[in-house]
Amino acid sequence: MGIITALGVGKKENISGILEGQNAIKKIASFDVSGYRGKTGGEISGFNFSKKLKQLKPSRLDRATKLLLTSIDEAVAEAGLLNRLPSNTPVILGTTLGGMLSGEAYHRNIVSGKKAKPSLLLDYLAHYQAIHIAEEYGLDSAAFTISNACASGTNAIGLAYNEIRAGNAEIALAGGYDTMCEFTFAGFNSLQAVTQTLCRPFDKNRDGLVLGEGVGIIVLEEMSCAVSRNANIIAEIIGYGESSDAFHITRPEPSGDGAGLAISRALTCAGVGASDIDYINAHGTGTPYNDAMEAKAIQKIFGNASQNIPVSSIKSMIGHLLGGAGAVEAVITVMAMNKGVLPPNINYQTPDPDCPLNIVDKSEQPASIKRAVSNSFGFGGANAAIIFQGAA
Repeated sequence: MGIITALGVGKKENISGILEGQNAIKKIASFDVSGYRGKTGGEISGFNFSKKLKQLKPSRLDRATKLLLTSIDEAVAEAGLLNRLPSNTPVILGTTLGGMLSGEAYHRNIVSGKKAKPSLLLDYLAHYQAIHIAEEYGLDSAAFTISNACASGTNAIGLAYNEIRAGNAEIALAGGYDTMCEFTFAGFNSLQAVTQTLCRPFDKNRDGLVLGEGVGIIVLEEMSCAVSRNANIIAEIIGYGESSDAFHITRPEPSGDGAGLAISRALTCAGVGASDIDYINAHGTGTPYNDAMEAKAIQKIFGNASQNIPVSSIKSMIGHLLGGAGAVEAVITVMAMNKGVLPPNINYQTPDPDCPLNIVDKSEQPASIKRAVSNSFGFGGANAAIIFQGAA
């Protein structure tokens, strides 16, 4: 697995930061936020791209592609496939913004009267990062880009899982990414969806989300193939579910039925029951509507068990990564399983009667996590859930 967030570059910095409950949210530095309602976010700082490229030119790469290449190298190295990745490996990535930073740069040049490079428009295309990845690693299989709002990263992992189950691939690269850009920041501010204080998922006084940026990458491999080459198996995906309720373009369907359907389908796919789940990584954006909806979905699907299963959202620490959220949270969920420690839901102070869940409100809580659910719910009713099981 590979990961980059505002907590740092790589698995070591991220898992230590998450389990310790570090808050990586700071004032936005990449553009002027003086005119915006919210002024903070989970920006990646100190990132230096150092990969030696075989096919691509560094000068032609946008920030998103550089982050992706760095995380993919980390994931492939852990899988023991560095410089040995089969050419028929599909690349499946989730994003909401793609190369939006390149689009912004083109727009700024145009409105200021400067000459704008046409190549910026190519990098702006949502699928271009996946194409770059395939080119650099010499992959000739499918290069998919999924743009399904905030469920994109989980959808990408789910599609890779289904491709392997169907026998269409033995190994797949899957994940999600998004970078911080002013266009999106302005949009969420205009919706008044961002907080002016702290992101506090499931807290009674929650009042909005915080945007972040990052990348999460997972190498998926068919079990017998991984065993035959003595691969380092760190977890198993045993279930995936998705649904669409198309209730409203921004507001979630309040009953939680659509989100619950995705979770239910994941449980059915995995062949496990509600009592078999030891941890739920919640979508938990920190907005009043989303968290109440997700709490209802969890209660409906898990019943009485919902009072005991630990639930937390790491968006309180790194922000909402949009298309990258589900993938980054999948990586964190697996690392937490292997560490035997629950990721905390920081800034949680006042329980909400509308969210009667077992919220993890303290850092470094030990737990035996054999199976975990990771939820992702996006604008327009895009819902996805994935279930991980610890390696035997």
